[in-house]
Amino acid sequence: MNAQITPLVANTNLDAFWMPFTANRQFKANPRLLARADGMRYWTADGREVLDGVAGLWCVNAGHGRREITEAVTRQLNTMEFAPTFQMGHPIAFELADRLSKVAPAGLDRVFFTNSGSEAVDTALKIAIAYQRARGAATRTRLIGREKGYHGVGFGGISVGGMVNNRKAFGASMLPGVDHLPHTLNLEHNAFSRGLPQWGAHLADELERIIALHDAATIAAVIIEPISGSSGVILPPVGYLKRIREICTKHEIVLIFDEVITGFGRIGKAFAAQAFNVIPDMMTTAKGLTNGAIPMGAVFAHRKIYDAFMHGPENAIELFHGYTYSAHPVACAAALATLDIYAKEGLLTQAATLSPIWENAMHSLKGLPHVIDVRNYGLIGAVELEPRSGAPGARAFEVFTRCFERGLLVRQTGDIIALSPPLIIETAHISKIVEILGEVIRATS
Repeated sequence: MNAQITPLVANTNLDAFWMPFTANRQFKANPRLLARADGMRYWTADGREVLDGVAGLWCVNAGHGRREITEAVTRQLNTMEFAPTFQMGHPIAFELADRLSKVAPAGLDRVFFTNSGSEAVDTALKIAIAYQRARGAATRTRLIGREKGYHGVGFGGISVGGMVNNRKAFGASMLPGVDHLPHTLNLEHNAFSRGLPQWGAHLADELERIIALHDAATIAAVIIEPISGSSGVILPPVGYLKRIREICTKHEIVLIFDEVITGFGRIGKAFAAQAFNVIPDMMTTAKGLTNGAIPMGAVFAHRKIYDAFMHGPENAIELFHGYTYSAHPVACAAALATLDIYAKEGLLTQAATLSPIWENAMHSLKGLPHVIDVRNYGLIGAVELEPRSGAPGARAFEVFTRCFERGLLVRQTGDIIALSPPLIIETAHISKIVEILGEVIRATS
């Protein structure tokens, strides 16, 4: 293996690739190159083994190197590599939508395909505004997001998102008429909570204040992540999501759950909407939809939203929106194979079985130097570190790089180390993840 991989380091020019969400200069001075993957592990370009603690990027839920997906993709490439879905169709697009509708929350049985979570979010926002217009409420154009929310990197997504660094460079170019709910992260009340925090459900009532400020007749939709991932695993307080649902229903506002991270088994049900028994009007997904093998996203819409568009001449386009690669046949093949794996191996509920073990392991890190919070739910976890004076994020970045050197891939966001391992994880893997992370935290001043 080393003889095949090592030349990649010496012979690859790193200059041309402008890397996303990366400190490019730091990386290119000391690159971290992954060259092979299988099961729970990556191998670096120089042959080192790295335990995957983040499912690639919250997406490889069934583990790496799944032969079933490779074979399905290969068959589809040999059969038909592309087909348009503008005024045309191909069978497996409809098969996939039908399969997805059967695992979706009740009523969310209409599926619009995209190519990523970012596209799914912008699609859902557009559908929400168009839906309000279609039902005779054209004044409803305002969108409500949440502080610290992450909804991808399209202009719609960063407008409703609440992560400062994702927004500040784009200022006046963001969508007008967007407001934000407060986030629910509060270490004073909820530090080291096991599972959902008990304090904070009242923060949902801030939505009523925003509605009173703008008038419900101007608001199209509210979009929130049931669990925020990219901002550092922010959990909903007990009762919070139900209250958001009640307020949206009361004021006829479309509720969108961004389930790009929580979807496809991450917290013990197929979707967080089912785990928390709160059903939105739309739901955005991606990542685990194809196990990360082929880019794909999907918006799940309630039938009442779809039906609102199905009027007028039958030969007229109902929604002027879509992508060249919507329901790309190769992506559909990957998604169908992924769903087969999830069903065969029970991975959509596996996190519920392992959650108590994961929780105990995560909270064993309490009391280590500079650890100011540990958060967990399902197979998601986060360790928040005290920031260094005048150098926010530096301590966690050092932990991230040292973990990689020790053979563990984690995710760093600010001063938070986030974890979301493949759902095929075993107890020995959990122990190893926590062992390495704990040792690195102890060694990092």
